[in-house]
Amino acid sequence: MKLESHTSALQDLYADESATIQKHFDESGDGKAAIRERTSLIDSVIIELWNEVTGSGEPIEGFCIAAMGGYGRRALFPYSDIDLLFLYEKEGREEVLSRRIIAPLSQALWDLHLRVSPTTRTLAECGKLHRNNIEFNISLLDRRYVCGDEQLYDRLRSRTLPGMVVRESQNLMQELTSLARSRHEKYGRTIFHLEPNIKDGPGGLRDYQVACWLAQIVEMKHSREWKDAAELLPIALRSDAVKAIDFLDAVRCFLHYRQGRDLNVLTYELQSEAAAKGIGLQGGRTASPNDWMRVYFRQARAIDRLGVLTDEVPRSKSVWSRLLGFRRSPFSTSEFTVVDGRVFLRQAASVEDPEVMFRLFELIARHGLKLSAETENAVEAALPRIQKWVSTNLDLWEPFRKILVLRHASASLRAMHRLGFLTLLFKEFQLIDSLVIRDYYHRYTVDEHSFVTIENLHSLTDPGGEMNRRYRDILSTLEHPDLLYLSLMFHDVGKGMPVERHVEGSLEAVKGVFERLHLDSFGRETVDFLIENHLRMSATLMRRDIFDPEAVHDFARIVGTIEHLKLLTLFTYADIKAVNPEALTPWKAEMLWQLYAATENYLNRSVDDQRLYVAGEDARQLERLIPTGDDAVEAERFRNFLDGFPKRYLLTHSSAEISAHYRMFRRLGHSSAEISITKRDEYYELVLVTNDRPFLFAKIAGTISSWGMNILKADACANKSGIVLDILRFSDRFRTLDHNPSEMTRLKQQLVAAISGELDVADLMKRKFQPEKHPPKVRVETRIHLDNECSSHSTVVEMVALDRPGLLYDISSTFAELGLNIDVGLIDTEGGTATDVFYITQKGDKLSPSRQHELQATLQSRL
Repeated sequence: MKLESHTSALQDLYADESATIQKHFDESGDGKAAIRERTSLIDSVIIELWNEVTGSGEPIEGFCIAAMGGYGRRALFPYSDIDLLFLYEKEGREEVLSRRIIAPLSQALWDLHLRVSPTTRTLAECGKLHRNNIEFNISLLDRRYVCGDEQLYDRLRSRTLPGMVVRESQNLMQELTSLARSRHEKYGRTIFHLEPNIKDGPGGLRDYQVACWLAQIVEMKHSREWKDAAELLPIALRSDAVKAIDFLDAVRCFLHYRQGRDLNVLTYELQSEAAAKGIGLQGGRTASPNDWMRVYFRQARAIDRLGVLTDEVPRSKSVWSRLLGFRRSPFSTSEFTVVDGRVFLRQAASVEDPEVMFRLFELIARHGLKLSAETENAVEAALPRIQKWVSTNLDLWEPFRKILVLRHASASLRAMHRLGFLTLLFKEFQLIDSLVIRDYYHRYTVDEHSFVTIENLHSLTDPGGEMNRRYRDILSTLEHPDLLYLSLMFHDVGKGMPVERHVEGSLEAVKGVFERLHLDSFGRETVDFLIENHLRMSATLMRRDIFDPEAVHDFARIVGTIEHLKLLTLFTYADIKAVNPEALTPWKAEMLWQLYAATENYLNRSVDDQRLYVAGEDARQLERLIPTGDDAVEAERFRNFLDGFPKRYLLTHSSAEISAHYRMFRRLGHSSAEISITKRDEYYELVLVTNDRPFLFAKIAGTISSWGMNILKADACANKSGIVLDILRFSDRFRTLDHNPSEMTRLKQQLVAAISGELDVADLMKRKFQPEKHPPKVRVETRIHLDNECSSHSTVVEMVALDRPGLLYDISSTFAELGLNIDVGLIDTEGGTATDVFYITQKGDKLSPSRQHELQATLQSRL
């Protein structure tokens, strides 16, 4: 009865003191002070109850009470559990002490409506590793004496626990990191959630504690001493992490007080309340919910960076792995050592060389590796020197594009951003650092959204369903995927600018990016097009009937070319999917594909109907292309050169390329053909200018094929005067030109000889190519379709066939033998399948039905 009456008095005391602590928090916003004050309050309550149940308050030999977990580290939040350890020196007294001390004291605490988690252990049990209850071993890392036999507690602290930690350090760290990884998996391994859990989610309070525990274990192995865990964290990360914890302490106190329970999810509504109260902010200043959440994500990122300590712990290995011992990763190089998926520098100062710095992040992008803590420190230390290089360097695009196109580019970009290297290169990206678009639709901050878009496209290369394959096929045919990834990176930077439309801001900001990258005019125009129109395709999906021909026509007029269509389709796919994991529904993905297919079909079928005419509505557009400084005569020649080319010619080529083609035309009088061959990334590009003549395209295709080259793409067109411009891309299968650059001259000479008639290409093809003796590994059904309706003045011939050496020669020579003229040719080869479209006329007219039948039968017999 005496304890019951005392408990009633304690209830009043606890209620009054708790109200005072909450009042102090409401006034100051100091979460750390609140949790320490509550810890002290609970200490006083337990000591008071101890005195009451023992009668005298004197220590009982061989028995004590210790605090564990959050209570042990003096971080007891308003509604957190109180973890108590009832410690015995040895077995044999449990029943008596439980009846006399533990049961009444625990009951009194429960009567105070406190959430108490009591644990009873002997000293020997505390010295063992409990694999089925590893959380108990971990909670002992934060033990603290409360009352009872202090000498017994001291033995626990100074002998038993250090012995256990040193002996089981590897197991403790592996179990600890395994629990952390499982927890992260539950939250999608990202700090970005619409309503984050600030305790258990990535970048939350639990992650900070994991880092402290790991640091303590490592220190115990070396010194066998208990030290302040915060002081053991990496120096480079410590200050930001401690500030972040102060912020999160305040936020968690707010959540507990506001909800009256141990609930740690920062809901959408509570974000607004916390922002209005200035929770966690300097001086308690109020902020908009968007700005307040931006602060939250920056603090979460600071905690998340401590995950580098988790990565330092090697995962548990099989018996065979332990027997074989350490093996250097095949990813290691002369500059970097890779161990357990982490990259170490052989020389810490090497990253002060910008080329080494870029190669480091290229290695991450290629293999999906992580940086070690030492490497991260070295990168940050090198940034001031790199800054000087960035301000003067003229070749930033090449090393950066190598990172963008690799499978794990998003992981590399995140690491670059986390360490400050990305914003050092592009100050424009700082505008969207942790920027929040706060609604129920957007899951990620704007910077993370940009990384996720890039990740979405690269993940298309992973195994997936039919829809995944469709978009992967588009990606594999892109001519400049690097420009697509660059556009995705900067398409939303305008959201961090004070502009009405973020697209306009992004277009303005990206000008500085172009300057630093020294991007050429084609690259600038492509990136500008994608950023300017990146919302266009999704708007068409949502607001137009995509099965309406007029809607397709309007959209096709905007994109202009097949390549632009491919880029914009993939951009839209990645952008929608990066809003949140559920944004790109199967229906949306299907509708996006339908719009792509309809527009591609329209562009392919209308390519010959839209031509440039000097005397028509195109005059003003052509005038802008005339090089400045040209006299009237030269300007007129330039106009005549362009007169009659398809309009898509202007859309697919930069002004610099058009000028180069014109210069080739001006030199044409000295030779039967002007030819240039340029090495690109994975292919060669041939540009040929000559006068039209019979069998021209067949001779070109046959000559290139006879060299063992594989023609990937071809684009053939002619102007009003009969000047033909052929652009072919081919791969050097046997690396003839790669190993013998001088052979390029001989190839050009042979092409000229073929065009002029000095070389018999038909005979050459017979000698070079014999019928296949073995059936092909891949079967492709040959399909030939002729259409007189989709072009106003040409017959469109569409063919799909198995690619083989000499295929394009056979097709084009068939046209020539039948007296047909190729007005436009579009050739594409991918994955062993040739897809070719030709616009054919005979004496300037479409083919008659009988002539179409003859052509189809002849092609079918030869393909």
